[in-house]
Amino acid sequence: MTNGRIRPAIPSDADTIRAVVDAAYAVYLPQMDKPPGPMLDDYDARIAAGEAFVLDTGADILGILILIDANGHLLLDNIATAPGAQGQGVGRQLVSFAESEARRRGYGETRLYTHAVMADNVAYYENLGWEETHRGEQAGYQRIFMRKRL
Repeated sequence: MTNGRIRPAIPSDADTIRAVVDAAYAVYLPQMDKPPGPMLDDYDARIAAGEAFVLDTGADILGILILIDANGHLLLDNIATAPGAQGQGVGRQLVSFAESEARRRGYGETRLYTHAVMADNVAYYENLGWEETHRGEQAGYQRIFMRKRL
C-alpha cells in the first residue's frame, strides 16, 4: 500500500491528471477504434466541479479518481493509476476512498462502468465485492456496468 493521501484535485493538477490517464489507458488504444472516454475528458471542468481526486505522495500523483453524484448512487466515473505505481495498491486505495465517500454522502451504492476490451477490470472489481449488472452501448462504447452495495 502506498503512503500517499487522497485529496481533492486543484487546478494545477490538471496536466498531471491528463498525463496519468493517458499513460494508464494508452495500453488499450490498439484494441479500440477510438480513444477511451477518460482520455477525452475535460479535467479542468472535473476539478472545478469538485469531482476529481488524486492520490498524492507529496512528490508525485500516483492515481486519479473522478466521482460523480448520480441519482441514488455515487458514480466512480474514472480511476487511473500511473503505470509506474501499478501493483502497489493505488487502485485499491482509490476504490476504498470512493466507497467511503459514497457512504459519507449518504449513498447505499456505488457504480462504475468499464469498456468491454478492459474485461480484466471486471475480475479486479469482482474481487473487491462489485457485481456486474449489465452490458451495453453508451456514448459509442461497448461497456460493462457494475455496482457495489454498501
